[in-house]
Amino acid sequence: MLVVATGPASHGRVPTSTAASAGPVSNALIRATRLHMILARYLLQRVGLHPGQELLLMHLWDAGPQRQTDLASEFGTDSASMTRTVQRLERAGFVRRRPDPSDGRATMVESTKAGTALRGRIEELWAELEAQTVGDLSQAQLGQLLLGLQHLEENLSLATESARVARS
Repeated sequence: MLVVATGPASHGRVPTSTAASAGPVSNALIRATRLHMILARYLLQRVGLHPGQELLLMHLWDAGPQRQTDLASEFGTDSASMTRTVQRLERAGFVRRRPDPSDGRATMVESTKAGTALRGRIEELWAELEAQTVGDLSQAQLGQLLLGLQHLEENLSLATESARVARS
């Protein structure tokens, strides 16, 4: 039996509506995601970042300099939103933009030394976020959760692609 949490927020929980009762899995996923983002925001404030900015830095650390348009595509956002994110990180000194040497009209984004220096601290914050997220789940529960989330991700990826194709 699935139960949908309803009513006012208590003990740090996110409020929801009885209108969400038709989608108990979606409701639970959104509620957990919102709380996860709130916790991530608190943790990332320690290093002067907002949620999502660390993901961009992580991507740059792994992939190296990237075209700004490719970053927008990779993160599933529009170019204006990516521009704002990159500008904020640039003002903080964590990334720099430069013309693409193969196409002067395009902009390359790369991590600076200050951005790369955040890596260890961000890895620590992510480990803390993970520990607080999984709490006392057993290894078996954690394995089941990860399999379920992977399946949800596959379903959502297919649905998103279908919606994108139908829209175009």
